[in-house]
Amino acid sequence: MAWVYLFTAGLLECAWAIGLKYTGGFTRLWPSVFTLAAMAASFVLLAQAMKTIPAGAAYAVWTGIGAVGVALLGMVLFDEPRHLARLVCLLLIVCGIGGLRLISGH
Repeated sequence: MAWVYLFTAGLLECAWAIGLKYTGGFTRLWPSVFTLAAMAASFVLLAQAMKTIPAGAAYAVWTGIGAVGVALLGMVLFDEPRHLARLVCLLLIVCGIGGLRLISGH
């Protein structure tokens, strides 16, 4: 269950990071509320996952999911560059996440 918490926390990290773009510097109410709620939920789930998953692995996976997710969403939502080298680097992060999952067990 800890890995489900961690994966969900990573998805929520994507949500709040993208949400920051829509808050207008926290001047827009509903995007700000959504972003803050996603932040809180992400941290709570990360903390739950860290009860059983080693801190280093949990944090690396959480930030990795966030980094890959936000980069991909940036390409889709904000027309950010889609260079092959960028996609390869994102794939390497995904491989690292998978490797940490395999060696961390649980």
